[in-house]
Amino acid sequence: MKIFIVGASGRLGSELSKLYPDALKPTHPELPVEDKMKIMDYIYNNKPDIVIHLAAVTSVPKCEYDKELAWKTNVMGTSNLIDACEKYSPQCYFILMSSPCIFNGEDENPKNEFTIPYPENFYGLTKLMQETIVKRSNLLSLIIRSNFIPYKKFPHEKAFTDRLSNYFFAPELAKEIKNTVNKKIFGTIHIINEKILSIYDMAKLCPDSQNVQPITLEEYYKENPNSPRLTRNMVLSSIRWNIVKNMV
Repeated sequence: MKIFIVGASGRLGSELSKLYPDALKPTHPELPVEDKMKIMDYIYNNKPDIVIHLAAVTSVPKCEYDKELAWKTNVMGTSNLIDACEKYSPQCYFILMSSPCIFNGEDENPKNEFTIPYPENFYGLTKLMQETIVKRSNLLSLIIRSNFIPYKKFPHEKAFTDRLSNYFFAPELAKEIKNTVNKKIFGTIHIINEKILSIYDMAKLCPDSQNVQPITLEEYYKENPNSPRLTRNMVLSSIRWNIVKNMV
């Protein structure tokens, strides 16, 4: 069985690559998702059975300040993959990694698989567009929404105390994704951790990160008045997760 991990060198992709050591995992310079002809040729030559699509511009400010890059990578890149798979590998199982940022972060309620999306920033909009492209395709597909940070030294001096989610560390989420993919379910699922923590709480659990300082969104916006709106409440609930994770 051929497994193709798109974005295998990223924070989550590198962890999934450890679990799928024989997967196809070209780097972005080798296979840019925004290059439709290269994607077409690659799928034609390899005809993967499973495609796990993780490649994206994920920085909210970067997406806001370089909308063209975000659109080409996140939206057109997904469209290119779907078009190529529909043409040359129509029986493949296509998995998209999405984000809680497709929802309104000012709404305090947890969001389940059927909550109406309402993104607050351009990054969230591109992720919602990715989902729409996948849902409208003819492929057997699964959209996963979840949230994670890498298990390594936290890269920033400060971390938000009021951006909440059911965070995983990347190695943990990679295992949950593999288990879910093995069960070959379809549609949309929220893979969620039972604990709800702030990014600051998670940062303090990272190795060599005890000196990370707390900051609130209000303080951050005062320091960065031109910043795009960041999704505050990223807490997910799930109608499907408990059933799927207990499936044999």
